[in-house]
Amino acid sequence: MDNGPPWGDDRDNPYTPLTVWLLRLGIKVSHSRPYHPQTQGKDERFHRTLKGELLAHETFANLAIAQKRFDAWRDMYNLERPHQALGLQPPVSRYQASPRPFPESLPPIEYAPDDQVRMVQAKGEFSYLGRTWKVGKAFRGYPVALRATPQEGGLDVYFCQYRIAFIDLKAPQ
Repeated sequence: MDNGPPWGDDRDNPYTPLTVWLLRLGIKVSHSRPYHPQTQGKDERFHRTLKGELLAHETFANLAIAQKRFDAWRDMYNLERPHQALGLQPPVSRYQASPRPFPESLPPIEYAPDDQVRMVQAKGEFSYLGRTWKVGKAFRGYPVALRATPQEGGLDVYFCQYRIAFIDLKAPQ
């Protein structure tokens, strides 16, 4: 995904509430290189098509009309329009439903007994050994786990099963 909203804020704060929700679902989040939109070529190509086929030719009197036109365009784009990258077949010809069921509720966040668990506070920080460490506001209200690393004086910070940060206990505050 790219690094702008809703996918990330910036290089130092790549997580948003949406990416945290995806992590809770067990979906790994990876970001493209900042300021390199060419790494998101398929998305850029889609936006060019959307603009050329719908947005450049339409003005919408209200949101209901806009939604109706977007719905019609989406159906044409996915069900009828040939795509060069798909051998001139529409995307529906390649679609497969995910084998992973969508959960009715998010799974509980559980950590191993050896993990040191800290709650992320409102400013996106947690306390450990009398110091404050920042992981980002997207994690506020959630527990994170601290785990030892091979690097002496450091701890990895985990959210669910994903490493989200490293803290260097030897670094000056």
